[in-house]
Amino acid sequence: MQAKAQNPQEADWAPGGVFWRTFFLIAVLIAASLAGSYQSFRILERGPRAEQAAQLIASIVNLTRSALIHSDPEKRRALLIDLAQNEDVRIYPLETTDQIAPLPDLSFLRSIAKSIRSRLGSDTRISLKVNGQAGFWVSFSIEDDGYWVAFDSSRLENLPHIQWFGWAVGTLGLSLLGAVVISRLINMPLKRLTAAAVAIGRGARPEPLPESGPNEIRAANRSFNAMVDELERIEADRSLLLAGISHDLRTPLTRMRLEIEMNDLDEATRLAMSADVDQMDAIIGQFLDYARPMNQSAKLVPIDLRALVEDVVGQMQPASDLVISTDYAPAAPVAAHEMDLKRVIFNLVENARRYGKSQGSNVAEVTIATGGGGTPWLSVVDKGPGVAPDQLEKLKRPFTRLDEARGQASGAGLGLAIVERIALRHGARFELSNARPSGLSARLIFNTERR
Repeated sequence: MQAKAQNPQEADWAPGGVFWRTFFLIAVLIAASLAGSYQSFRILERGPRAEQAAQLIASIVNLTRSALIHSDPEKRRALLIDLAQNEDVRIYPLETTDQIAPLPDLSFLRSIAKSIRSRLGSDTRISLKVNGQAGFWVSFSIEDDGYWVAFDSSRLENLPHIQWFGWAVGTLGLSLLGAVVISRLINMPLKRLTAAAVAIGRGARPEPLPESGPNEIRAANRSFNAMVDELERIEADRSLLLAGISHDLRTPLTRMRLEIEMNDLDEATRLAMSADVDQMDAIIGQFLDYARPMNQSAKLVPIDLRALVEDVVGQMQPASDLVISTDYAPAAPVAAHEMDLKRVIFNLVENARRYGKSQGSNVAEVTIATGGGGTPWLSVVDKGPGVAPDQLEKLKRPFTRLDEARGQASGAGLGLAIVERIALRHGARFELSNARPSGLSARLIFNTERR
């Protein structure tokens, strides 16, 4: 079964595509860089920040101690109230019964505690909770009396954690947005090249690729444009060659027919020679049909498959060795060249007439069906012996005849190859499979998005 050509627009966002691989690679590098930068910042910034916090705390404790020592005892109470209200610094007496929670085992707090003790004395006690009250508690003494200085522990942080998190998320978001832009810029030349290659595969001439950008992209686009020009020249030469072959070969065949009719030959010899000439003419016609380029100037028009099949059946039905039945189901119109689709049906029915006769019968029974609704399809099914499953794809190749499986018959082996070629030009999928209980099923599945 032929793989369906992927739309370049879909390929851009398909999992496993170049865009996503590039995006995820850049995203991983950005995430690793941010993580490394954050960790380096923490390590390098921790020491100065701990020293700054310790200096601030030691200054508060020393100033508070000096204020208490030199203040008027009668105004000391008012001083304590002013410190608590305006500076959020609270003074408590240190009691032997105080319940002091140990400092958490964090390197930042250990650095602060070490620096504070170096300034205030090694006997300074530090805690984040005393008697169940949270804060940053530091002890000091005046003569023989001990006191606590307590204040909000948020003073130890230069920035709240939520702000660090917000900055990190914002930076990561902007970086990922940049990764999307970079990935699209990297993927765009390849996307253009893919679209141009798909157009060539359908027989159309793509727009010239821009010969700008990095050296590698510019060189690739220049080579591709040159290849398209060369293919177009070869196509023009082939059309001219086909016209010459058609004239040079069919003119002698016409003279041979004339000589057969003019010469005094017995009826059996004359019929045999005429049949040979007709067979040669049919083979030449198949060669020309296979090699003929699609007319790009012809406009694709919506075609009703049912009406088209009825037209073809009306032309082929009067045959002694062929019986055609039809089976129609609703199907959307397809955008195609009418003559090309007629040639497809003629070839499929002719293939079934030659090779699709059931055992012991000289008549080929063929069913032509349409359906699919929004995904229209056309099928031609015979009741012949069928084909080995591993040989089905070989039938689409030029000059292939599996006579041992389908019976002896004349022909150049181009009928199904022509169908495959026309299907590719129309963006359709041509499938071959064995029918039940016997026979070969040939189906054309159309892509309605290609309008």
